[in-house]
Amino acid sequence: MLSLSPEPTLRIVSWNVHKCTGGLDRRHDPARTAAVLAAAAPDVILLQEVAQNARWYGSCRQVDVLGDALGMPHRSYFVNVRFGPRRGEYGNAILSRSPILRTSNVDLTLPGKKPRSGLHAELRLEVGTGTRTLHVFALHLGLGERERRAQLQQLLAVEPLRGMHAATPCVVAGDFNDVWGTLGKLHLEPAGFRGPARSVRTFPAWAPVRALDSFYVRGDLELVHLAFPRSKGARTASDHLPLVADLRLGAAVS
Repeated sequence: MLSLSPEPTLRIVSWNVHKCTGGLDRRHDPARTAAVLAAAAPDVILLQEVAQNARWYGSCRQVDVLGDALGMPHRSYFVNVRFGPRRGEYGNAILSRSPILRTSNVDLTLPGKKPRSGLHAELRLEVGTGTRTLHVFALHLGLGERERRAQLQQLLAVEPLRGMHAATPCVVAGDFNDVWGTLGKLHLEPAGFRGPARSVRTFPAWAPVRALDSFYVRGDLELVHLAFPRSKGARTASDHLPLVADLRLGAAVS
């Protein structure tokens, strides 16, 4: 289990890994993806477009390839989109150094639209001499503006978010496909979430002009810093840049 200092800090990375395939070179390279993640030294990772069972991607289960490479034994994975043996299937994943106590998938698919969801995990962190519970949600929202708004409202209206105490530390992050960079301000901030003062542009990775990816916190949790790696690997491993968030967690309950 991850043990945090008396002034507990936590690093979470959120990234649409594009099935571990480069946005420009189209090269499938999980090792490159893992190297970018390892360089960020995260405690928790929220991923989108994680593939498995695809001949195109070596028929590997990417959540386990990445988890093993990073030494992160605690994992959750849920498939959203299924094709066939050639293109396989992909979905959201959560990797953690701390135990995942509970995990569930929140279906955000709207009628007639591509399957979308939010993967939830409840983590137990050791903080000094006590422990804290942290809820994380890895999202991948739709391509239409109305669709994305409806999906966020749907997320907020279902368990476990609906009944969660306002002080409970909670992260909602992922690929929002937020073309205009306004979804969080319109829908998450009124529900008590806090995001960065300025959106971080993440797409396309090689020359980002859109802040498609977002990171929000609520409860006894402070978003101290949010940025993206500037390495060549981060710019080439996917069509999105990863978001790296440094958080400050409230004191543990002994």
